[in-house]
Amino acid sequence: MPVGIFRVCLVVITAIVNHPLLFPKENGTVPENVEEIIQKMKEREASLRLEQLRLEQEIADQEATQKAVENAAEVVEGSKEEKVRWDMWTALSMVIFLLIELWRQDFQEGNWQDTGGEEDDMAVLGRAFKGVSFPDKAILASFYEKRILGTTGDVARMREMVEGFADDLLEALRSVCNRDADMEVEDCMGVGSMYENWRVRKPFVCDLIVPFAPPEPYCFRCQAWCSSDSSSPDEQGYGTIKVCRADEDVTGCICDKTKLGEDMLCLLHSQTNTTRPSSEMEDLLCFKNTQYLDADQVMKWFQIAVTKAWNRISHKYEFDLSFSLLDLPGALKIKFRSGKSIAFNLTPVVQYENSDVYFISHFPRSGLAAELPSSTRWFLTFAVYERRFIQLVSKTLPANACHVSCLQILSFVHGKQCSLTGPSGLSNYHLKTVMLHLLQARSSQDWAPEKLEARLQDMLKYLEKCLHEKKLYHFFIGNGKVPTELGFPIIFQRAEPLNLFRPFVLHRDIYRKTVDTFHEMLRNMSALINEYTVHIPLAHTNGIRKEPL
Repeated sequence: MPVGIFRVCLVVITAIVNHPLLFPKENGTVPENVEEIIQKMKEREASLRLEQLRLEQEIADQEATQKAVENAAEVVEGSKEEKVRWDMWTALSMVIFLLIELWRQDFQEGNWQDTGGEEDDMAVLGRAFKGVSFPDKAILASFYEKRILGTTGDVARMREMVEGFADDLLEALRSVCNRDADMEVEDCMGVGSMYENWRVRKPFVCDLIVPFAPPEPYCFRCQAWCSSDSSSPDEQGYGTIKVCRADEDVTGCICDKTKLGEDMLCLLHSQTNTTRPSSEMEDLLCFKNTQYLDADQVMKWFQIAVTKAWNRISHKYEFDLSFSLLDLPGALKIKFRSGKSIAFNLTPVVQYENSDVYFISHFPRSGLAAELPSSTRWFLTFAVYERRFIQLVSKTLPANACHVSCLQILSFVHGKQCSLTGPSGLSNYHLKTVMLHLLQARSSQDWAPEKLEARLQDMLKYLEKCLHEKKLYHFFIGNGKVPTELGFPIIFQRAEPLNLFRPFVLHRDIYRKTVDTFHEMLRNMSALINEYTVHIPLAHTNGIRKEPL
């Protein structure tokens, strides 16, 4: 711009200097052709004016261009700020939308049963559930005495008979097996409801676990899911079992984890130790071309071994023995000539290190649990510790404590409801887990026999809360308050808690069926209990105050 102003000033000064009025007539020489000179001067003046106009236009164009550039820069800067603000609001709107959507889904899942504005559908037990009459203490006591105690009197004799026969069968199994090549079977142990004294529904089935080990010089190296930091939620509660030689250090050498090449040898292990024929590992019940124990191979081996053992001792008994289910390794049934039968499960397990946690080859599955993706993944059972915990706590409770009675009544009512409306996602193990949590949470005096009604309501409230949240945590896994007297492995106490209701999040149809069954059980509880209760005169119950749900 300064250059343009200088050029304009130069043109104006030149025009002024060359103007004829600046020169006096007496000092000038008048040309002869004055008209021609005047005409040329006018033309010159006109051309200078045009040049001045052109320069002024150029200056104006430059100013306009510079102003446009400044305006464009301001627009760009403003658009950037606006874009930043827009991106921020867009992200915030998306977050709000996702939160609303998640809340809507949870609200629908928790209240999907509230259709048609019905007031008798339950949102939270004891607050929105109306029309439910809960049995009082006298009715519960009569029901427990008639139905529970009256049908479980022969359980002890049945356990004794099954344990004696199982010991004899396992002894025969050891005699028919090759001690140098076959698995070594140990003594069996009773676990589950029959040995925790709360089984109420027929048929009564004894559950026995049989630890086994590989022949020398091999051993089992077990790895639980919590031993690795990279385990997925689907792997919780499971582990793998590797068959190794006893002198093999799988943690200190990497020769079995990396390819050393054809021209390299491991200095710690000889070629004979590291290279095992595939047939040898299959004889050790491993999955094909691996060193990992195969649950399906174990089931086949155990069923064949039990069959051989029974053929050896069958002449000693006046009954028949058969497999009731071929999907389980030792689901056996004793059939007497009178027509009566006794069922029991004999399941092979592998001990986890030096604890009483066991890898179980086949676990009774329910509709809630998904199938295992591989037969090399074994489920961990804590049944021995569960039985010990109940025994340990029972020593601190009042005489005739009601904890087992609560579990028996709830198990009976739930089983009766499932027989009416079909199976649900709840199992007796879930009910026992609820009892274990409440045993740890409440004081010993809260389990006095006269508080049976209140504790039964607590179990129902706790179960309803877990169903509403879809969270029921395994009692031992992730529980840092396990009594030290049990000697429970610390690795499982420090593990991430295992949610037994996680499948409800993945299978909404099963979840809705389970909640429906639970609500229907509450509505029918009085009728189901009264059906098996002797008549109690009204005078006996007038002095008993009902505790509302």
